[in-house]
Amino acid sequence: MIAKTLLATAIAVAAVNPAFAQAEILGSDRQACVGDGGPAIRVNVTGLKDRTGRLKLELYPANEADFLKDDRDLLAEGKVFRRVWADTPANGAVSLCIRTPRAGRYAILFTHDRDGKNKFNFWKDGAGFPSNKRLGRSRPKVTQAVIDVGNGVTATNIRAQYLRGLGGFAPSDS
Repeated sequence: MIAKTLLATAIAVAAVNPAFAQAEILGSDRQACVGDGGPAIRVNVTGLKDRTGRLKLELYPANEADFLKDDRDLLAEGKVFRRVWADTPANGAVSLCIRTPRAGRYAILFTHDRDGKNKFNFWKDGAGFPSNKRLGRSRPKVTQAVIDVGNGVTATNIRAQYLRGLGGFAPSDS
């Protein structure tokens, strides 16, 4: 059973992006994305501007009212919230893992904290969501961040975006 689950996870990740099939999984929840893990989300990140600072994934309820709400408020209200940090690797593919409480629909946010100050710096830091739509200048909508998670490991690709002049956030290579 475990061998079948490992094989199914490897095939799913390779199908989403073959370059990440052998990538080291980062973050404190990495064990949820290997073995007989899950439910969890494996996020394959592309487009990092550089290899500085730290990487962060945050898990939110998949509704507009709770999306990007303060974590203390969500937790006090008994709602879903989870955060995973990882140091930015010097090179190689970047994959992070975050556990979910159960299978279901969630919203996920990726950020690249380039200065390591644990506070989003609009001018320097990067962000991304599973939809990979250009973020622009407005507050992101929950529809950009929604992901359906099964009982095992759900893989997705997120392309990091950074502030690019008056047009707002966009991938660094666009």
